[in-house]
Formats: sequence, structure tokens, C-alpha cells
Amino acid sequence: MLGLIGVLLALGLLIFLAYRGFSVLYLAPITALVAVAFAGLPLVATYTQIFMPAVGKYIITYFPVFALGAIFGKLMSDTGFAKAIALWIVNTIGAKRAMLATILSGAILTYGGVSVFVVAFALFPIANQMFRAADIPKRLIPGAIVAGSATFTMSALPGTPAIQNAIPGPFFGTNAFAAPVFGIVAGLIMFVLATMWLGWRAKKLTAAGEGYQDSNTRPGFGEAGENDNNGDTGTSSGTTTSAVTQ
Repeated sequence: MLGLIGVLLALGLLIFLAYRGFSVLYLAPITALVAVAFAGLPLVATYTQIFMPAVGKYIITYFPVFALGAIFGKLMSDTGFAKAIALWIVNTIGAKRAMLATILSGAILTYGGVSVFVVAFALFPIANQMFRAADIPKRLIPGAIVAGSATFTMSALPGTPAIQNAIPGPFFGTNAFAAPVFGIVAGLIMFVLATMWLGWRAKKLTAAGEGYQDSNTRPGFGEAGENDNNGDTGTSSGTTTSAVTQ
């Protein structure tokens, strides 16, 4: 029982301190020692004979996945290809369907292997312009990006190149396309529910009289409003703006 409490406490500390800005590189071994201490195991022996060999095996096994994924994401970002794909989706669906266009853009990019972080930075300026054109509160932009890039394409759809799908495979003896029916059904449920919820929130906020610009006056959004006028975060290049508004 103490061992389980130690594991939960270690995970809680890891999550909390990581969100506080501490590096996982030294948080992981420290919190692992917390779990070991609660389990009553010898600290040094467990650290040197169990923890470090497991870390080494993990790095050897998955470093190529992380390295190639990072290189691919960097290429997609620097060449502007990720933004070009997002713009094509926007122009196909239409800026008036800003919520759906943002979700589908994130989904297609991440399912194609682009990192979630690259998608967020590439998609935000485009989504910003679409939400402004459709007068949808801009505080829903992060939710729309996450709904498309960090939900069903990351953990449900069969064949997704995300590490959340690749890492469990060797442990369960499956490949990336395991359980395709369940994966597709689960992915559709995630997509439909996320789209419906974001659409409901947008309608509710609009009915309350809140539009795109009104979000800037809410607590925590003042800085974002200033960036819209002065910085690169809220505004995109002339090409992006004209492509979205056409």
C-alpha cells in the first residue's frame, strides 16, 4: 500500500513541478527515489541497478523516434509546409467555419507526423485570423488547436505516428495499426464531442455578447490583445491574412 502511495505521490510531484517550470531531466530521478523510499527498497541499489538501466534501454529504443520526429517537425516548420497545409484546409473549408477548420488542420498535420508543438505555432496565427473574421472569442483558439492535434490523432486513430501510439506497442506485442475499428470509433467520438462542445461554447459566448475583441478585456487576455496589434503572435504575414480572408 505504501508503495502505491509513493508512486502516486511521485507522479503528482513530477507533474506539479514540471508545470512549475522545473526540468524533467532531474525531476525524474528525484521523484523515482521518492517512490522507492515509500516502497522500502534500498535507494542506491535500486537507482543504479534498476532505474538507470531502464532509462538507458528507453533511450536506446526510442531515441531514433524522437530524433527523426524532431527533425521532421523542424523541416515542416522552417520550410513553411505546415502552414501551407493549414492554409489549404482553411481555404477549402472557409474561414467562416473557423472552429472546424482549425480542428481539421491540427488533426491532418499531427496525423501526418508533425509535432504537436510545431502545429501549435504554425496554426495559431492562421486560427487567429479566422476567429477574428468569424468574430469568435479568441480564448477558444487553444481548445480548437488541442482538440485537433492532441486528442484523437495522438492516441486513437490507427497508424498515428505519435509516440503515445508507438511506445506501448512493444509491451503489448502490437503494431501502430492495432484495433483499427475501436481506434476509429474512439477517434470519431473524440472528434464529434470536442467539435460539439467547442461549437456550443462559441454559441454561448456569442449569445452573451462576447466576440473576438471582447476576449482581450477578460483577465489573462490583455497581453494577447496587445500582441494582436504589435507582435507576430497575434498577426500573421500579409500572405496568411489575405489567404484566410479571401
